Amino acid sequence: MADPGYLVRGRGNPDALASASHGAGRQLGRKAAGRTLVKKDVQAYLKREGVTLIGGGIDEAPQAYKRIGDVLARQSDLVDVIAEFRPRVVRMDTGSEDV
Repeated sequence: MADPGYLVRGRGNPDALASASHGAGRQLGRKAAGRTLVKKDVQAYLKREGVTLIGGGIDEAPQAYKRIGDVLARQSDLVDVIAEFRPRVVRMDTGSEDV
């Protein structure tokens, strides 16, 4: 939500079944994120990063996910980065709670 997004091209590495991660993955489960993350801290982080969030619950906060840069660094033998973009507006399903 606040980290860059990447367009990548797979290298077709047969040892990885010509596959790669499709995203960063969670470091906190949804319930753990709800128990540990603080709404005002998430809002302050998004503001510092220049991201406007529309909708979304605390369980989808950026702090609930691994850093994508670390994930990409670990799979440099699987993909080539073609382009990078920085999100500025993120629209999420509101669910029952807004961050």
